[in-house]
Amino acid sequence: MYNFALAFVVCCIVYLIGEAVSNITKAWIPSVFVTAAVLIVGYWTIIPKTLITDSALIPFGSTTGIYLLLVHMGSIISLKQLAENWKTVVVCLLGLTGMCAFAFIFCPMLMDYNLIIAGLPPLTGGIVAATTMMEAAEKAGLQEAAVFAIVMYCMQGFAGYPLTAICLQLEGKAKLKEFRAGKMAAQAVEGTIDADSGNLVKAPTKAVKKLVPPLPDKWNNNVMIFLKMGILAWIATQIGSIQFPYIGAISGAVWALLVGIFATAIGLLDENALNKSNSYGIVMFALMMYVFDGLNMCTPEMLLSIIVPMIELIVIGVVGMGLFCFVGAKILKMSFKLAFATALTALYGFPPNAIITENTCTALAETPEEKEALMGHMFTPMIVGGFTTVTITSVIIAGVFTGMFV
Repeated sequence: MYNFALAFVVCCIVYLIGEAVSNITKAWIPSVFVTAAVLIVGYWTIIPKTLITDSALIPFGSTTGIYLLLVHMGSIISLKQLAENWKTVVVCLLGLTGMCAFAFIFCPMLMDYNLIIAGLPPLTGGIVAATTMMEAAEKAGLQEAAVFAIVMYCMQGFAGYPLTAICLQLEGKAKLKEFRAGKMAAQAVEGTIDADSGNLVKAPTKAVKKLVPPLPDKWNNNVMIFLKMGILAWIATQIGSIQFPYIGAISGAVWALLVGIFATAIGLLDENALNKSNSYGIVMFALMMYVFDGLNMCTPEMLLSIIVPMIELIVIGVVGMGLFCFVGAKILKMSFKLAFATALTALYGFPPNAIITENTCTALAETPEEKEALMGHMFTPMIVGGFTTVTITSVIIAGVFTGMFV
């Protein structure tokens, strides 16, 4: 009765339970946390520990899937948008620098060094960073560190959500006073948000010519897009094996992101490639299940042993982030409250960054004009912040940290 098809069905059900809870709570309870909790309890009781292996999702998710996703992430990065919001980008980078610096200075006194290495990249980002560190820890024979990376990815949002809400509430109240006093002009949000990438998309004012002309639609079908992404992924793996002087090899994951950016900029790769090929959902599902498969080695004793180090790393990292954001905000003449909120998007990414911002603006505003003014002030920085931290920087940090286990 039990076979690969039934295992796949169970994976879908577990995944959908997480999505349902997240939707009902408007993302205040992360879907990844619920799915992970269901799987852990299931592994301890009735779910076979080989469930995800039996579903045959791992071979794709752990290899081709993750590289296709990284190339796709490169295809949705707008260099122009990052340049227009350079202050947000800089303060987010400073925040992540502070998080890493404080973790390396203070956490070795409190926990195992390998847990710091495994936990920091997921704390600064999302699924790709968690996958990268889980794989690196497993290759190093560090099972506890591998589980730590997954649990950190699932739990980080619980610290980020309330802190962000507080920052945005304080920022919103201050800006409302200015708006009501006639000291701040209303500015509408430019563009719409892409539901899959979490990026702001503006309607093009004119056609942009690129070095490589687009293929005719009849030739540029799903498989053609796969072909282009596959070639770029292969190139990334080859560059990732090169030993550079002084620094050694740079992870193929980093190169996959970079070649995706470059290929999209010159027109070789379609923008938003996975969605254009109608395959984003299955790739993300396979990758998420691959990450959750690492929880099958988690025992109650192991889970209890990593809870305190996880809390310590989050607290110390967030304090470092806050201090560096404070300094950066002063230098850049930004509001510290908004600067800190944008950096905190590293702890949850999209869609919570959009949901928390819109909910805050709705709760504070008494008129549509006030909501528009608040959204115009806070929404774009929050979206760019999540893009800078989760989509870009965390991948690079994870690529660097993979070789730092001892």
